[in-house]
Amino acid sequence: METKNENEVVLCAASEYEQKFYFNQSFSHIPEEVKEQLQIICVLFTEDIGGIILFAFDEEGNLQIRTEAKDSDYNYDEIGAALEVKEIQRQRRDMLHGLELYYRAVFLHEPLDLEPWQLE
Repeated sequence: METKNENEVVLCAASEYEQKFYFNQSFSHIPEEVKEQLQIICVLFTEDIGGIILFAFDEEGNLQIRTEAKDSDYNYDEIGAALEVKEIQRQRRDMLHGLELYYRAVFLHEPLDLEPWQLE
């Protein structure tokens, strides 16, 4: 899967076609549990839906989840893929938000406003 923007940074991806999972080693410092969760999400997605799934950060540090399939893949369920991505975003909202905060702090060197996260 090609990135749509050359400034995009891929976190991880999985392909049903190649039966492979890719994890960008630039993110090796995130907790193992998060890495494992990303791998499980990606592999299960490609087993259930098919095609390719990609997690990538855009220029502003937003984590995007994209899917695609080969034109010849008639088993790929485009509607199911969109629904599954929405479900991942809903169920893993906190983890995905944490990854965005990590990316913005470590890679974009942005000051983080953690005000809503602080306990009173």
